[in-house]
Amino acid sequence: MAEKIKVMIVDDSALVRQVVSQALSREPDIEVIATASDPVFAIDKLKVAWPDVIVLDIEMPRMDGVSFLRKIMAEHPTPVIICSSLAERGAQATFDAMAAGAVSIITKPKAGLKSFLEDASNDIVQAVRSAARANMRAVRAAAPAMPRPKLSADVVLSPGAPTAMARTTDKLIAIGTSTGGTQALEAVLTRLPSTCLGIVIVQHMPEKFTAMFAERLNGICQIEVREAKNGDRVIPGRALIAPGGRHMMLKRSGAQYQVEVVDGPLVNRHKPSVDVLFRSVAKFAGANALGIIMTGMGDDGARGLKEMRDAGAPTIAQDEASCVVFGMPKEAIKLGAADRVMPLPAVPDAMIDYTKRAMTV
Repeated sequence: MAEKIKVMIVDDSALVRQVVSQALSREPDIEVIATASDPVFAIDKLKVAWPDVIVLDIEMPRMDGVSFLRKIMAEHPTPVIICSSLAERGAQATFDAMAAGAVSIITKPKAGLKSFLEDASNDIVQAVRSAARANMRAVRAAAPAMPRPKLSADVVLSPGAPTAMARTTDKLIAIGTSTGGTQALEAVLTRLPSTCLGIVIVQHMPEKFTAMFAERLNGICQIEVREAKNGDRVIPGRALIAPGGRHMMLKRSGAQYQVEVVDGPLVNRHKPSVDVLFRSVAKFAGANALGIIMTGMGDDGARGLKEMRDAGAPTIAQDEASCVVFGMPKEAIKLGAADRVMPLPAVPDAMIDYTKRAMTV
C-alpha cells in the first residue's frame, strides 16, 4: 500500500485546525501528523516529523505565515497551501506567499467559516493531493536572484475558421501557466530585452492579485508589465497579464492586435482561462504568434495550444524537470500541441530568437 500523504496544519484558528483535520483524516491516503496554532509551535513540531504538505494561514501571532514560508523554502522546500482570507489588508501578504513558493491558495471568508470549510472539504483534499506531487526542486531552481535596485473555450469564443492574416508585420507571444507560474514568469520576463515582441499572458490567479503581480514584475523587468485592460494594444516591449476573474482574448484591428477583457463562465474551472486566450490567438493571429505553455495543474491551455499549432504558430511546452507541476505542459505534449519541449531557462532565449526572426521578415 502506498504511503499516506503526511500533512501539517498551521493556523491560529482552532476551528480551522479542527475542520480541516477532520476533512483530511477521512481520506485513506492522507494523514494529519501535526497541527500548530502558530509558526513557532510548528517549528518545534517539524523537528520531530516533517510533513509532505503544509496548510498555512498568513496572519498569526509571533511569526507571520509569509516569514515562515520563506524559512521553509530556504531550509527544506515543501509544498505549501495558503489558506487565507482575502481582506484588503492581507492581500499583499497572501500574494507575497505565492511569490515565495506556495503551490496553491484557498480563500477563506471572513464569516461563515465553518460551513465554508465543510463545503470546500473536497477542494482542500484535492489541493493536498496535487500539492504532494509538486516538484519542489523546480520551485527552488525557478526562483530568480533578487533584483538589485471544466467548460471548454466554446462558451466564451466559438470555434471556427481562422480570420488571421497570413502574414503581418505585428507578431506576438502568448503564454499560459498556473501552479508555479508566478516564479516561472518572473524567471522568464526578467531576462527579456525591452525590444521583445508584445506578450499576452494568462496566469491562473485570484482577483486582485494579478494587478499586484504585474506591478511587481514591472518594477524588475526591462519590458513594461501590466494587468490588461479592455482595448490595450499588444506592442513590442509590453506584457499584458489577464486580470483575475476575467477572460482575456486577442482581437485584430487591421494588422494590429489588441486585447478584449470579458466576463463569462469558468473554462476548465478557470477564469481567466488559457484555452480562451490561445483559441483567440489561433483565430486572430494564426501563424503570427508564438505559443508557450508552462508549469501548471490540470489541462487548461492544452487544446488551445493545439489550435495555435494547427493554425501555423510555433509552440513550446516547458519540460517536466523544470515544472513545479507537470500537468498543463504534459497534456499539451500528449495532444501533439508542442513543436518543442524545453527547460524553463531556455524559454527566454527562444522568445528572443523568435523576436529577432520576426523583425527580419
